[in-house]
Amino acid sequence: MKRSILVTGASSGIGLETTRKLLSEGHHVIGIARGFDRVKIGNPNFNPVSLDLSQLATLPQAFSKICREHPEISALIACAGQGRFGMLETFSFEQIKNLMDLNFMSHAYLVKTLMPQLKQLEHSDLIFIGSEAALEGGQQGTIYCASKFALRGFAQSLRKEGAKSGVRVTMINPGMVKTPFFERLHFKPGPADENYIEARDVAQTILSVLKMRPETVIDEINLSPLKKVIARKTKEK
Repeated sequence: MKRSILVTGASSGIGLETTRKLLSEGHHVIGIARGFDRVKIGNPNFNPVSLDLSQLATLPQAFSKICREHPEISALIACAGQGRFGMLETFSFEQIKNLMDLNFMSHAYLVKTLMPQLKQLEHSDLIFIGSEAALEGGQQGTIYCASKFALRGFAQSLRKEGAKSGVRVTMINPGMVKTPFFERLHFKPGPADENYIEARDVAQTILSVLKMRPETVIDEINLSPLKKVIARKTKEK
């Protein structure tokens, strides 16, 4: 069955790979990202929406507009997010707020807007891309882990709220994925193939969840590289 699916973070990394995979299988994708200047998706079944999810004040109106224009949406794939790591005292108050707003609050706003629409359908899906940081706190990960723990708790509660109406909720927690996520960070996965997950691995997992028969829910999936190796970046002179 071909579906209309909303994807956040659709211009890069897991979101982009998922968008391409969904389109290749004939689905209609509404993709949200800050912009699509760096990527072109030439498919008539793709509708790009340029929106900065960190700007919470603009989101209720923008999300309501998306729902009005696309009442056929039957699934949300929440991929948008950002990483920022360091000792807590090195964060500014604004940086703490911005990270929580993007990684958690924006998706809480989106689901609040979308949920009444999804509950009216016989079958619908909410799939959240979490992180291994949603499973265990780590040094220099206080705020990032907090944002992913919040998303995981949110998903677990939504699963109980949506079960009677046919809304399936799944959380996917990948380890380090080789994507532009690490471009602005001081570390990255090791160089060997066994040190990282590829975005296509996560996209394939998402497709597997969507293809599961409606009566079966995959609550949570954890993905890990075969051998976890963290490479520290050296500063350019």
